[in-house]
Amino acid sequence: MALFLGATPPSAQAGAPSIMTRVEFHTSDVFLSDLYTAAETTSRTNEKIFAGRPVLIEGGGYNGIWIETQPMGGEMNAKRNMVTAFNNTLLFIEQQLPNGRYPGLIRHHNRDQKLMPVYTHTQGFCFPFHALNLYYWNKKRDASYLQRLYDSLEKFDAYLWRYRDSDGDGCLETWSVWDTGEDNSNRFTGTKLNHGGWAGETPPDDPVFPIESMDFMAYSYDARATLARLSVLLGKGTEAEWQARAGAVRDKLRSYLWDDKRGACFDRDRNNKTMPALLHNNLRAMYHGVFTPEMAGRFVHEHLLNPDEFWTPFPLPSVAINDPVYRAGPNDWSGESMGLTYQRAIRALENYGFNAEVVLIGEKLLAVVGRDKFFPQQWDPRTTEASPYKNRKDYGPTILAVLEYMARFYGVNVEFDELHWGALGREGHTTAYTQHWDGVAYAIESKDGRAIARIDGREIFEADCGVRVDTDWRGTVLRVINLRPGPARVRFHTGGREMTLNLERNGIHEFSPMR
Repeated sequence: MALFLGATPPSAQAGAPSIMTRVEFHTSDVFLSDLYTAAETTSRTNEKIFAGRPVLIEGGGYNGIWIETQPMGGEMNAKRNMVTAFNNTLLFIEQQLPNGRYPGLIRHHNRDQKLMPVYTHTQGFCFPFHALNLYYWNKKRDASYLQRLYDSLEKFDAYLWRYRDSDGDGCLETWSVWDTGEDNSNRFTGTKLNHGGWAGETPPDDPVFPIESMDFMAYSYDARATLARLSVLLGKGTEAEWQARAGAVRDKLRSYLWDDKRGACFDRDRNNKTMPALLHNNLRAMYHGVFTPEMAGRFVHEHLLNPDEFWTPFPLPSVAINDPVYRAGPNDWSGESMGLTYQRAIRALENYGFNAEVVLIGEKLLAVVGRDKFFPQQWDPRTTEASPYKNRKDYGPTILAVLEYMARFYGVNVEFDELHWGALGREGHTTAYTQHWDGVAYAIESKDGRAIARIDGREIFEADCGVRVDTDWRGTVLRVINLRPGPARVRFHTGGREMTLNLERNGIHEFSPMR
């Protein structure tokens, strides 16, 4: 089957995928099998055609592609559909304004078959990592795509610093409710902005905005850190400059928005006074990688795992449940736990080595979504009851989060030049996951507490369940990571070598390069 991204053939479009992917997953656990099938089936209903090009919309009543969700969602779904994955990124690059501003979302007019980019707000930025990782999913076959991405991110970072530091204090600002995707948030009470957006390139005259923002600082950090990686890949020689500029953003965030006594970041209001609400936005900052390891560790241990704040019966409320700003309501980022937060939490926690916490959070999500057998936008963090906003049960970020946690636990994930094999296992059950990628089968099976990984039938490793194993694309083992909530003793076999590894919680055993 010929693959194309739009009205023009792949040869005419930089970044067009030239390879096929698909996933097979089988398990003796009927609960897990049914959930997987429902997630894959429902996700396909969110595949649409925009101006002749296949995309994966957000779903759940959101009939467009938002930059806060769909480049991330598309890349996660590259395991199954490379075409939508690239379109979900390329369309934002193509619709970027000359001043560097991206559309917050792109809709589609079905009758006229026209794209409708929307520039009334920034709407998050889950973009750089996923856009870069697509280059690796495409087996590094198109350097021109890297150049397009480099130019695009450079323009956007320049846009942020040209317009979004209106008082010149070195901290970027959010100018509307929708800029950070915090619809209806109680912390913005009093704003006079209609519908939550602001399209201007000068700050609004508003009682609430502009706000000095950890989110916007994280957007710039992520763009700059990715530009440093791209510089290396393109041989530009600017990586040290971009790393230094990313470091300057991190330093300012820490000195200006981080409260060392409370172990978290806090935005500042239009008068530069600290806004005291304890927000899950700290986890967003971790997703973008702007925290230092020490900052991330403090937020996770002091707040994320605190049952009085974020470690509720259904974890990850948008605001700590004991905070005065907390408020539960439909499509309200003042409180209830969001499927999008679960989706972003994977990278947020993996960035800092909290792999056991990824398992704990992911298992909560699988249990609750599998119980209800639909995919809502949010849940009550105290009762675990789903809140199907306007009876919407096909919310894409929740669907993709479910599929991505399964891949992390039982399957194969591509991250740059590495393969991450989930050897968690399912107690009392078998699992078998195969990632078909460019004509090669990457398979991992678990049974009776042991997991075996193979590439086209060639055994790569065998291990006790409860770990993640990282390899290069050829299958050379690089490291073994403990996924269990406590210390583990792991029997491991690779390349004719047998060994026993003693791993602490989140412990890592690094392998020396094979010669």
